Amino acid sequence: MQPQENSQQAVQKALLIGLDTGEYDAQASLAELETLAVSAGAEVEGVLLQRRPAPEAATVIGQGKLEEAAEFCKVQEIDLAVFDCELSPAQMRNIERVLHTAVIDRTALILDIFARRAVTAEGKLQVELAQLQYRLPRLSGIGTALSRLGGGIGTRGPGETQLETDRRHIHRRIAALKKELGQLEKRRALHRQRRQKEGVISIAIVGYTNVGKSTLLNALTGAGVLAENRLFATLDPTSRGLELPDGRNVMLIDTVGFVRRLPHHLVEAFHSTLEEAVEADLIWCVCDASSEEAEAQAAVAKKLLAELEARAPVLIVLNKCDTALPAPGSFFGEHTVNISARTGEGLESLLRKTTEMLEPAHQRMQLYLPYGKERLLAEIRQEGRIYHMDYEPEGMRIDALVEKRLIPKAAPYDARGQSLS
Repeated sequence: MQPQENSQQAVQKALLIGLDTGEYDAQASLAELETLAVSAGAEVEGVLLQRRPAPEAATVIGQGKLEEAAEFCKVQEIDLAVFDCELSPAQMRNIERVLHTAVIDRTALILDIFARRAVTAEGKLQVELAQLQYRLPRLSGIGTALSRLGGGIGTRGPGETQLETDRRHIHRRIAALKKELGQLEKRRALHRQRRQKEGVISIAIVGYTNVGKSTLLNALTGAGVLAENRLFATLDPTSRGLELPDGRNVMLIDTVGFVRRLPHHLVEAFHSTLEEAVEADLIWCVCDASSEEAEAQAAVAKKLLAELEARAPVLIVLNKCDTALPAPGSFFGEHTVNISARTGEGLESLLRKTTEMLEPAHQRMQLYLPYGKERLLAEIRQEGRIYHMDYEPEGMRIDALVEKRLIPKAAPYDARGQSLS
């Protein structure tokens, strides 16, 4: 595979190493690791997978396999060995001594990609926090590997100079980042509260990375969001308005993509961003219908949403159906639509299904408004519909379709005996 991005540095030749203990699909995970490595700018020269009942405590893989990897690194002049698991500092040092090349793990690789993709100030802060939390316990012994990389994969982005500082300074920096992100999170929460107060319906677009979430957002709203065939093209949430078939206006929110075994550091650092999905009224879980991994993609997204305690209903959106369609009655269930964000096929069905799954925008109510509440009457008329109205000595008896946002205001004047004061 050829790297997808040009770099000012020479392309790094990488060897990918995985361990299959039966805990998860190691072949699929290694295939994903290869895509991640290419996205980071590496040229993958080889893939090594060992099956064993448990990891070797000191080196993850067995000594024989490690020596085989060392020979491959020597012959192929490998610059970087990437392990498809998280390595402890001791394991990293032990493996380095045998391979005589730089060693990083899956988490460091993902952090590197995030560092390259972060655009906004908040995105950069989140990446730096994740990097520091990852690197802090690895300060002793990690310097050899990263100095050999010379600023290559696993060393880029905010936070890289912190490796040369003491732990106390890093702790202070982490505390400062958390405080700054906390302030941004409060601001985002206020925006959410304002949207909720104003009755704005939000739909979060979530899913596996590189399945077409940004392409879908662009197709529906003309948002102009970066949509490229690469992992984690979107890190920062993007919001755009959209009108549903029933006339309701909703807010679509594009979010960061998921991967298998998303590192805890990233989940924690990007918590404020992912909260947009948690607080949404509906979640579109986008999957790649053309991929054999479509079910796994949906499972990854659902697992992470469950960890985030997202309670909104989920609509599975099978994208790229112009390329392939899943078997009917499959894993995905009844709340599923087939679309092609590229061609526009199925987008009308997506919007109709969305309208059905969202709570009704209006409620029919029998009201008795006292005179002096004409302003509320005007709001009800503007946002809903008046079916019938009778004028009585102390007020107006109304049969109305009340917009959801106005229901709390209208509730005290329910005609079933509530006070008119």
